[in-house]
Amino acid sequence: MTTDTETTSGAARRESGGAVRRYLAALRTPRGAIGAGLLGLLVLLAVLAPVLFPGGYDDQGDNALAGASGAHWMGTDELGRDIVARTIFGLRTDLTLLLTAVPASAVIGTLMGLAGVISRWLGAGMQRLLDVILGFPGIVLGMSVVLVLGTGWSALFVSILVIGLPLFGRQARAGLQVEQEREYVLAARVLGVRRRTVLTRHVLPNIVDPIVVNAAVYMVVAVFIEAGLSIVGLGIQPPIPSLGAMLNTGARYLEVHPAYVMGPGLVLLLLTLAFTLLSNALNKAVLRR
Repeated sequence: MTTDTETTSGAARRESGGAVRRYLAALRTPRGAIGAGLLGLLVLLAVLAPVLFPGGYDDQGDNALAGASGAHWMGTDELGRDIVARTIFGLRTDLTLLLTAVPASAVIGTLMGLAGVISRWLGAGMQRLLDVILGFPGIVLGMSVVLVLGTGWSALFVSILVIGLPLFGRQARAGLQVEQEREYVLAARVLGVRRRTVLTRHVLPNIVDPIVVNAAVYMVVAVFIEAGLSIVGLGIQPPIPSLGAMLNTGARYLEVHPAYVMGPGLVLLLLTLAFTLLSNALNKAVLRR
């Protein structure tokens, strides 16, 4: 039994190392490199926002809705605040939201999908719950969460987390059902290997690839969830900037100051492009497995 355990442990380590190599290979492809580089640049800008703009995002001036100048590259908003500064701080807000809510949704959704390992009834119950969540359009579900919890960062976090649960839960459930019928899983059970060991050493390493790809894809969806809720006034509230909230406010001044929406719109486009390229590169790397 010790030998069998050591063998499965070694296989798990090899599978884990293979997954890392696949992801690194994906980043070396043209799409992966461009996506990773673009995302890295955006993250760097967000991290350095307080250094680049020591006055902060709410530093008001006397010249409202001013055009582009040396002091304000994209002009100012209706309160005389620098649009570039607020756009970078808005990017910072969006990235903190995406890089926490999406991983949390992936982990919780995957655990819900794997609940069938503990009990068949529990697994079936979790699937019915995921079906109920899936039955609501994403934006409607997000609006419902915001109306219950109130507007702000926390409500957006919960909205993104909950909306993504069916994506990861159903993927994990499907992977679990396939892996349970594999010969090596059946052999492990015959040898008396515990369910938890079978799950962590056999099932999880073989379903992690689609979960990672789905997480990258859901990053793109989460960008639009934040933007959609903020555009209708249910997201981040003033004076805290977010890309969606800036688009919401800037749309009112589109005719007199187009640059107001060009800044956050361009950053939103680049953020979406980065995650799209990364998800495509990861998907191709996984399919070559």
